[in-house]
Amino acid sequence: MEQHLTEAIPLWLSIPFVVMLLFIAIGPLFFHHWWEENKNKLIISLVLGIPLSIILITRGLHHELIHQMLFDYIPFIILLGALFVITGGIHLSGDIEAKPQINALFLGIGAILASFMGTTGAAMLLIRPVINTNQERKYKVHTILFFIAIVANAGGMLTPLGDPPLFLLYLRGAPFSWFFNLAGPWLFVNVLLILIYFIIDRYYYSKESTKAIKEDKEHIVPIRLKGSFNFIFLAGVVLAVAFLNEHYVSAIHENHYYSFIREGVILLMAVLSLLTTNKIMRFTDNKFTWGPIVEVAFLFLGIFITMVPALLYLRENASSFGINTPMLFYYATGGLSAFLDNAPTAVSFHNLALGMVDQFDYNALVADIPEVLLKAISLGAVFFGAMTYIGNGPNFMVKAIAEENKINMPSFFGYIFKFSIVILLPVYILAQLLFL
Repeated sequence: MEQHLTEAIPLWLSIPFVVMLLFIAIGPLFFHHWWEENKNKLIISLVLGIPLSIILITRGLHHELIHQMLFDYIPFIILLGALFVITGGIHLSGDIEAKPQINALFLGIGAILASFMGTTGAAMLLIRPVINTNQERKYKVHTILFFIAIVANAGGMLTPLGDPPLFLLYLRGAPFSWFFNLAGPWLFVNVLLILIYFIIDRYYYSKESTKAIKEDKEHIVPIRLKGSFNFIFLAGVVLAVAFLNEHYVSAIHENHYYSFIREGVILLMAVLSLLTTNKIMRFTDNKFTWGPIVEVAFLFLGIFITMVPALLYLRENASSFGINTPMLFYYATGGLSAFLDNAPTAVSFHNLALGMVDQFDYNALVADIPEVLLKAISLGAVFFGAMTYIGNGPNFMVKAIAEENKINMPSFFGYIFKFSIVILLPVYILAQLLFL
């Protein structure tokens, strides 16, 4: 984001951003029925965003506002919308034997798919087959918890399509291929979590009744994949993001507006998916609705507007926050990502790092910040999104689907104290010690 400032940004202009994030954090907990109406999310976004937009324009910050909405918000929503549409055209069904090794295999496949079809897409594709496979078993809550951690979060680390914070960092200049450098921590965290899950699931499997095991072995429905041609459109999105950017197309570097060629191709893939996918399979079997992507569009409209002054303030005052090492960036990004949305959190800390480039002797710059700080921000945002139900969008969606299927999920604080602090946090600490 170019800066056209003639005076310092006051901190109070960041209040709407904080209020917006607080609504996202506490809305599902304290006024769930009101908050689940998408029109109310739009109202909050407009009430906070419109007055702030007027203030920004009067202060001469219209360039920053336009850049944020045109080159961040629109590509962000187009990508998420396309992934949502394309993955909504893929249906996986079946009920196979719920052995620990089968469940672990589901999680492993999900960890791979999440990086290429997004954590939301992978989670929505696999959650119902996982639930169907385990329906005869009594002990299955732990399976859903590890599914949230792996498929809905930690798996989406290898490409900017995997998780929204990574795509926003990609839009800020991180090359598509750079995210493959995160393969080490991606592999370590996912393999370790799957191993822990396998041990726990073997224990619970041994506690299942003979009747439950017998029913599980007898009630077998082969796995069936429908709408597989949508993987062609998914590949089109991957290739568009990977190659239609300034690193490969010089015209985009010279004129940023040419980057909308990428968005045009992505939209085309989504439209082709809609036109060619069987409607009964999409809307009945997959229970596809437009509600979730409309919700994201309305919420992030408010987020992207209100975060403009917060980002500028962070860049101006970076040296005064005391966050000046990869370890601190990792835990600070992670800590906020756990309780706020991890996408704006990652952008906020990227801007913080922009204000510190001249203070440290880091040789490699990626996305205009030291590479090691970008790595810390990426890992913190993606991994710690699993620390609470509200850290990442798919978390609550998976929880809701599990509860629809009569799985008694832990409460908000039960999830934190019985799972994320006990299981996830030690793994994330080990990842930091090994890779940062």
